[in-house]
Amino acid sequence: MIIAVASGKGGTGKTTVAANLAKTLTDRRVTLIDCDVEEPNCHLFINPAPVQTEPHTVYVPSVDKTACTACGACSTLCQFKAIITIKDSTLVFPELCHSCRGCEIVCPENAISEGSRETGQIHRGESDHITLVWGSLRIGEAMAVPLISSVLERGTAFGRERTVIIDAPPGTSCPVIEAVKGADFTVLVTEPTPFGLHDLKLAAGMTRKLSLPMGVVINRSTSGDRGVHDFCRDEAIPVLLEIPDDRRIAEAYSNGILMVDALPEYREQFRSLLETITRKAAGR
Repeated sequence: MIIAVASGKGGTGKTTVAANLAKTLTDRRVTLIDCDVEEPNCHLFINPAPVQTEPHTVYVPSVDKTACTACGACSTLCQFKAIITIKDSTLVFPELCHSCRGCEIVCPENAISEGSRETGQIHRGESDHITLVWGSLRIGEAMAVPLISSVLERGTAFGRERTVIIDAPPGTSCPVIEAVKGADFTVLVTEPTPFGLHDLKLAAGMTRKLSLPMGVVINRSTSGDRGVHDFCRDEAIPVLLEIPDDRRIAEAYSNGILMVDALPEYREQFRSLLETITRKAAGR
């Protein structure tokens, strides 16, 4: 089973829910995938060791200047201006390339071949019953989706034999869609504030567009207002779990300790959360 944990905004507690859920499921092997490649932090709480790291590369065109006639076919095709022809030269701007290989296909002189550039790294480590896979995007990179796709490929290599938990990037843009689109169930984490409600509406709309079953976890539920509860009731979205605004949780988190380790009474709540998710994903 693949469970995606997402949110319409950052700071709601996505990693809190994903990591604590993974840590609680001690009766099985769990793969936790941190797809927030711009700011991965699951490893700070899971502490995997040893960690294996491999570079992540993407396709970019390599131009053979001796064969290139500067006909401009590649430049005309590329809508991202990653390859352009100026006078008698063809220039490549790797950071703009979307790796479609169209320039290579249309080149009449076969002057374009496969090149590559590194955009980040993929990491993997073990901690007790958890296999943690995460990516780290190179600073300055504009496109996170290719790295997220590769991280997911590594993390789901075991298929559905394991419980897979995905910590998605925040928001509702392309990186989030890439992270959650293959999930069996999506958990949307929010907080009971006007900002939390606004972004929950966006996240719920995205999830519905993807036709994914979903439920909501309300973090810091004893603060704020009832707007999130009213929205979930009106939209028939189940509230799966409410985590109170507990100072002890915040203190543990600030020290890199998961709440289920610092406060064992929460373990049963996260076990119940998985049972509820399993039922909802099965349509019961």
